[in-house]
Amino acid sequence: MIGYWNRPDATADTIKNGWLHTGDVAFYDDDKFIWIQDRLKDMIISGGENVYPAEVENVILGHPGVTDVAVIGVPSEKWGESPLAIVVKKDPALTESDVITQCDGKLARYKMPVGVRFIDAIPRNPSGKALKRELRLQFPSA
Repeated sequence: MIGYWNRPDATADTIKNGWLHTGDVAFYDDDKFIWIQDRLKDMIISGGENVYPAEVENVILGHPGVTDVAVIGVPSEKWGESPLAIVVKKDPALTESDVITQCDGKLARYKMPVGVRFIDAIPRNPSGKALKRELRLQFPSA
């Protein structure tokens, strides 16, 4: 990639010293396999700890009453940011408490959602990525 079309500002933010910075957070395991964990811009910093939304989303998706989920950071006076779960129900009887209980014992306390909001569908781009900036506008606080 040599740059974004007519976007020198975006190119400068993405290409630094000849390296393409994708914004992906990844790690490699003992077998040298690379695992994409999340997007850096979506990472939530809660009380100085990194919370990767994908980790929280995977736990919530383990609940049989959940069809889809996106986790965003919302402002917290005490912690800076806290996770908020935006959930699409499979089971109409699913409650906020059910979702929080799903996370209990599977996530560290600082990774636990401070709230759950239910919507009909997670907004996604054509490649299927959740449009978290739209969710942040729709849900600016817990």
